[in-house]
Amino acid sequence: MQDLLVVYIAYAIAAGSPGPSNMAIMNVAMSQGRRPALALAAGVITMSTCWGLIAVTGISTLLVGYAHALLFLKIAGGLYLLWLAWRAARSAAAADAPARKLARPSTDLGVLYRRGILMHLGNPKAVLAWVAIMSLGLKPGASPEMAVTAFGGCVLFGISIFAGYALLFSTAPMVRGYAKARRWIEASLAVFFAGAGSRLLFSN
Repeated sequence: MQDLLVVYIAYAIAAGSPGPSNMAIMNVAMSQGRRPALALAAGVITMSTCWGLIAVTGISTLLVGYAHALLFLKIAGGLYLLWLAWRAARSAAAADAPARKLARPSTDLGVLYRRGILMHLGNPKAVLAWVAIMSLGLKPGASPEMAVTAFGGCVLFGISIFAGYALLFSTAPMVRGYAKARRWIEASLAVFFAGAGSRLLFSN
């Protein structure tokens, strides 16, 4: 139980801390509403679960061994974050639309779901984070039941955290706050995504 608590606490901190995925969910929740934000969160959760499966089943050791695979993911993820930065900057530079149009722009839920998958797919640090977290609790000789319990608990935490961001930031006060400070929020996101993308591209 002590080992499981270590795993769960480490995962909750890693998943709940501000990052590209959480920032994107927050922005979509404030600008487009609850359902679009949940669609984006579902994509993030799906890819996070896949990375977790890779880490738990040991396939991650192969990914770590093949530097070219991680390099490709790092470049693709960095470029995707820079593209998100460009979109946010363009939105920040655009003139404010009428409030009724600003609050709920139409975006296909499937597009948002795929965006969530791509955002997490292009981040090789996600699988390495899973490996590190699982290594905290899964000692040599750990039973399969222990691995399943650790993985399943982290997945539930991930669903709660990512969906929680979508639900919290789609509330009426958050939406009104976004409508008042849209350009500042979009500009901040552009800076954040640009920094995250550049860091991913040029990190060792």
